Formats: sequence, structure tokens, C-alpha cells
Amino acid sequence: MPGREPGRGLREPGWRGGGGLAWRSTVLIAVLVMAGTGFAARNQPDREALDALGRALLLLGAVPLLFRHRRPVPVVFAVAAVTLGYLAAGYPYGPVFVMVAVACFAAVVHGHRTAAWWAIGLLWAGHLLLSHWLYRYLPPAGDGPAPWGQELPAAAFVVAVLAASEAVRVRREQHAQLRAERAAAERRRADEERLRIARELHDVLAHSISVINVQAGVGLALLDSDPEQARTALTTIKAASKEALGEVRQVLDTLRTPGDVPRAPAPGLDRLPELVEQAAAAGLTVTVSTGGAPPALPPGADLAAFRIVQEALTNVVRHSGSRTARVRIAHGPGSLELTVDDDGPATGTEAGGSGNGLAGMRERAAALGGTIEAGTRPDGGFRVHAVLPVRPRQTP
Repeated sequence: MPGREPGRGLREPGWRGGGGLAWRSTVLIAVLVMAGTGFAARNQPDREALDALGRALLLLGAVPLLFRHRRPVPVVFAVAAVTLGYLAAGYPYGPVFVMVAVACFAAVVHGHRTAAWWAIGLLWAGHLLLSHWLYRYLPPAGDGPAPWGQELPAAAFVVAVLAASEAVRVRREQHAQLRAERAAAERRRADEERLRIARELHDVLAHSISVINVQAGVGLALLDSDPEQARTALTTIKAASKEALGEVRQVLDTLRTPGDVPRAPAPGLDRLPELVEQAAAAGLTVTVSTGGAPPALPPGADLAAFRIVQEALTNVVRHSGSRTARVRIAHGPGSLELTVDDDGPATGTEAGGSGNGLAGMRERAAALGGTIEAGTRPDGGFRVHAVLPVRPRQTP
């Protein structure tokens, strides 16, 4: 027999008893088959009377249906075998085939279509053998061969049962696939959100802690010889740490209940002067130049541009021997170009960073469909050049 197909078994809410057995639906099927066969027997005087043995066979065929969700393959063969025995005993036709249809349906939707086809095929072949060749040896006495024309409805019944079962199986698998795709999409969104938050936290903390690290070193060096300058360094540390805490709180606000309004707007290029002041506090002189008429940038592009410049200046503080940096912002039709240069050389010292600064900048640019080039210039300096495609924000 073939292996079970992917997917979980068909469930019947409200019709399943304890332990995974289909108690209620099986009892209902047994009652309907018993009552329906009794009515059908009245119109079939040429068949054997429905006695205690006949009713016992009907009940015996219904019992395996309790386990059709646990063991669909043995159940469909057992029900087919009992049904064939019932027909061989000469009892009336009727709802007995409902039990076969239910067992076949359960096997197909649980992924065992070949077993269902074999079981119902063997039942049909056995019925042909009983009706056309073995009838003279079996009850009822004096029975003749069945007309071949009655096999057409039997064939139609078999095809209908298999077709309905396959349709339900396909629909069930489609629903399972849709659920899996929705779950995968939810996981992707969650991963993207975690990545965005991690990137924001990295950018915020990397810049502020770099400033704090530089000023702490200045404060320690001047603590005895120049207390006033040391006090200035400590004041800068306090201001940088306060700003870092505020930005971290703003990032974490995104984890609150959906629908809440952010407490503060996301930073953008309008806060570039603050960034220049922070860099100056870390001993880095930054000059800023702009080109083109600055449009009203969308919030996503504005935030990405700010973070890219922030991370580029942080890398200068950490890794460059130069104490000057140049930032150029060029606004073009449908694009924003950011260039951050320093004259180097690289210090080659460990600055305590995570090493994810350039990767984070590239991720931000890629999220907007932009590009970033970062590398050493021929004269020994370092350049970060970003191109972000932007669409000016529509103002009301």
C-alpha cells in the first residue's frame, strides 16, 4: 500500500467522541442502515428475510467505522468484506452500501486513495461474481442471475463515491496549503519586524555608545589635570545616554498593542544638525553640504537616510584616524544620494562594535530598492555612497 499523503486527518467537530473514536456519527450511521434496510426489505420479497444474522452483519459492518480516522485502511477493507458477506448471504439490498461509502471516503481523505480503490473494486468484483456465477450455490434458493443492466447503477455509485472523496481530499489539501502559506507569511513578517527592530537598536546604540566611549576616555584622561574639561565630557556622556534611552524607548514602542500611536516621530534628515553636534562631542568635525531642492521625503526613506548617515559617522569615530568627515546630500528627480567621506587612515583597532554596521546600511537601502557602495578611496580615505529611490511625499 502507498504511504500516507501529507496532511492531517479529516476532523468532524461535534461528531467525535472521546479517544478520537467517531462514536456519534457511527451510531447514527448504524441506526440509519438498520432502519433503512428494514424498509428496503419489504420491497424485495425475492431476497432472504432480514433476520438476526442479517442485522448482526449490518452491525458488524458499522462497528469498524468507529476507527475510520485512526486506521482507515483496515477499516475500509473490513467494511467491504462484511458487506460482501452480507450480500453473499442473500439479504436485501439497501443502505448497506452507505457504510462502504463512509469507509471509502475516510480512507481517501486521509491520503489512502489506493487502498480505498482496491477495497471498493474488490467489493464490486465480488458482487459481480455472486450475481452472475455463484448465485446457484448461495441463498436465496431458486435465485437466478442478476441482469447485467443493474451493474451500471453500481458502477455509477462506485465512481460517485470515489469522485466525491477525491474532491474533498483535494479541497482539504488546498486548505491545508493555504494555512501553511499564511503561517509562513506570518513568520516572515515577524522575522522582518525583528530584523527591523534589531537594526534600529544597533544604529541607535552604536552611535550613542561610540560618543560615550570617546568622552569617557577624555574624562578619565583629564580627571586630575583638567577637571573642568572632564566635567564637560561627563555632561556630554549624560546627554548622549539620555538621547539613546529616548530613541530605544521609541523603537520599543513599536512592540506595543497594534493601533497605538507612536509617542514620537521617527528621526529623519531634519535631525542632521543634532547628529553633527553629537559627532563634534566625540571629537569629529563634520561638514554638511546639500544639492538640489529637498522634497518632502516619505517617512521610511527619511529614516533610512538618517540612519545611514548616523552609522557612517559612527564608523568614522570608531575606525578612522581622521577627525573630520564630509556629508553630502544630493536630491535628484526620484532619488536621494548620500555620500560620507573621511580622509583616513583606518586605525585598525577594535572599537567594540558588532561588525554589522555596513550590513545594516545595505539592508536599509535594499528595503527601499536602493544601493550602497562602501570602501577605501585611492587616497586612503573611506567613502560610503548610498542611492535611495524616493517618491516625494504628497502634502495635503
